[in-house]
Amino acid sequence: MTDKTHKYGLIGKNISYSFSRNYFTDKFKKLALDTHSYENVDKKSTEELTAFFKRDFKQFKGFSVTIPFKHDVFSFLDNVEEEAKKIGAVNCIKVTEDFKLIGYNTDVYGFKKAIEPMLKKEHRKALILGTGGAAKAVAYVFDSLDISYKFVSRTAGKEQITYEDISEKLMAEHLVIVNCSPVGTFPNIDQCPDIPYQLIDKHHILFDLIYNPTETLFLANGKSKGAAIKNGLEMLEQQAEKAWDIWN
Repeated sequence: MTDKTHKYGLIGKNISYSFSRNYFTDKFKKLALDTHSYENVDKKSTEELTAFFKRDFKQFKGFSVTIPFKHDVFSFLDNVEEEAKKIGAVNCIKVTEDFKLIGYNTDVYGFKKAIEPMLKKEHRKALILGTGGAAKAVAYVFDSLDISYKFVSRTAGKEQITYEDISEKLMAEHLVIVNCSPVGTFPNIDQCPDIPYQLIDKHHILFDLIYNPTETLFLANGKSKGAAIKNGLEMLEQQAEKAWDIWN
């Protein structure tokens, strides 16, 4: 058996479902990179994460980071590139030759690549469902595209509205709706964010960062009203390739 000298990993919680491991394992096979491997680094708490960065990270060359640690990893990093700093979320870490940890955000690149071809002139306002690290990356992309947005959360806040606040007027004005929450992810495929789907029409775009299942209930509800829909698979592939460039 070949010694795996180039090891990469996905840091997250309950990530057995993850796309990343399969994606990179297939990539390494196709490129005949026999010394490369990619594995899940599943951590149940920030304490477990802290222990990992104290002891075990040096056998890896890079990491992807997913829910719920995109913010927590900041405290372990030696440096964070400007974009990730502004967003307040890191989803890619490079381990340098002298074991320094540098944080990046590739969600921005992936989301922009995936959504830009869908946008038309009327798509000037968006609703972002969720307020986590991925939602911040989506907001950053909308800022760069001059699209105004509102965050929607289960709780009200200074910069966010609740699902109950979504009115008919709001739905008519905000023609792009992006689900950045985990609601609807396998195995909970009978769930969807609580928005007034009856107010969706053919002018809307519904984008779901979830990719398993390929068509969430959120997307199916949008499609039945004539909206353009897209899941998170292309975004994921794009950001994975960006991460690969950073690691190498």
